[in-house]
Amino acid sequence: MSDERPEPATPEKTSLEKPAAAPAEGAPAPAPTPSPALRASDADRERVAERLRDAVAEGRLDMEEFEERLEAAYTSRTYAELEPLTQDLPSPLASAPAASSASWQSRIGGPAGASSTGPSPTASASAVAIMSGFERKGRWTVPAQFNAVAFWGGGELDLREADFAAREVVITCVAIMGGIEITVPPGVEVDVRGIGVMGGFDQGRSLENRPEPGAPRVIVNGLAFWGGVAVKVKEPKRPKGNGKKLHGGETRKEL
Repeated sequence: MSDERPEPATPEKTSLEKPAAAPAEGAPAPAPTPSPALRASDADRERVAERLRDAVAEGRLDMEEFEERLEAAYTSRTYAELEPLTQDLPSPLASAPAASSASWQSRIGGPAGASSTGPSPTASASAVAIMSGFERKGRWTVPAQFNAVAFWGGGELDLREADFAAREVVITCVAIMGGIEITVPPGVEVDVRGIGVMGGFDQGRSLENRPEPGAPRVIVNGLAFWGGVAVKVKEPKRPKGNGKKLHGGETRKEL
């Protein structure tokens, strides 16, 4: 007989680590997160700016905080600088109704043109009143850069029914011993930066309205010397009843 004894069986070692669960069938793969160190593009900065504008329209940010974040967004260089600006805001899916944005989109873009009461389109980028007056109202297109000058005169720019050549338009006003009045519809973001010397740029309380998503932005700058530039927000005019005026102020309705 042999003196060799069989060795006892060694129990198999078991791992305490559970294998990673396989993704459910049909579940979408998670979107890759960009590295914080990557450089941000102009499109990335604009997307953040859009979310900030939506947050203002929804009442999530006040104007002071919005301006601080917007400036930070446009000066950000990496994703790490952009991410904190919208970290406490909801997903873009919770934005305002698409109908509101679509209505503004239909009014933005296209060549600048004049109103039915204004000059020809070739002169639509400026308006001058010297001891006289000018007005732009009704259906006209505000160019990306518009210059208005009033010297011993007055002018009126009514944007309530206007279209806009660009998402952001700049209106430069110079009022010397004269006045210029600018009227914008509710929902438009207005930024007044003018300087008054023995005059003033009057923003009025009406500018406290909240901008709507997709609405244009109007920047008003310039100089008022012994004059004034007034910017106000008003609802568009309601269409009047169908009729014709006769002599003496009498109105005849069309049947």
